[in-house]
Amino acid sequence: MEKTKRRILSALCITLIVIGTWIRIPIPIVPFTLQFLFTTLTGLLLGGKSGAATVCIYILMGLIGLPVFTEGGSLSYIIKPSFGYIIGFAIAAYVTGTIANQTPYPSYKRLLIANFIGLGIVYLIGMIYYYLVSKLYFNTPIGIWSLFLYCFLLAVPGDIILCIISALLAKRLIPIIKNRM
Repeated sequence: MEKTKRRILSALCITLIVIGTWIRIPIPIVPFTLQFLFTTLTGLLLGGKSGAATVCIYILMGLIGLPVFTEGGSLSYIIKPSFGYIIGFAIAAYVTGTIANQTPYPSYKRLLIANFIGLGIVYLIGMIYYYLVSKLYFNTPIGIWSLFLYCFLLAVPGDIILCIISALLAKRLIPIIKNRM
């Protein structure tokens, strides 16, 4: 993909991630947004390295103070227990993009598997980070069952749906992007 077109697609993906952050679906306890949909799609469309770099730019935008995270943005976001999920988005974008782009036109099955692996990465990193920040920084340890319930079980059904949607979108968009770029 040509460098200018890749940068434009990267900027578009960042814009979609920010928009996805502000689209909130009300569920108790855990904020559910469309961030995961767009960070995963970023990896699938741009590939592992460019996808992760794009998500990292989004993260840096939030850390320098732009209100792109669900609760705004600033360097202090690092001490929020939920920041681990944001870190997970970048790593998952790399993994999903790498897996999906092992073939020029990945199958729906490949895209879906990549998304589910990415989902596992986001939750693993997010939950570990949540546990550690709660325990070590806030000195309010969360029990393993509570962590599993509030940080996984309540949110994962929606994210499974987002995995399916992302794979469907990528299956349609990858050929268009490759043929026009």
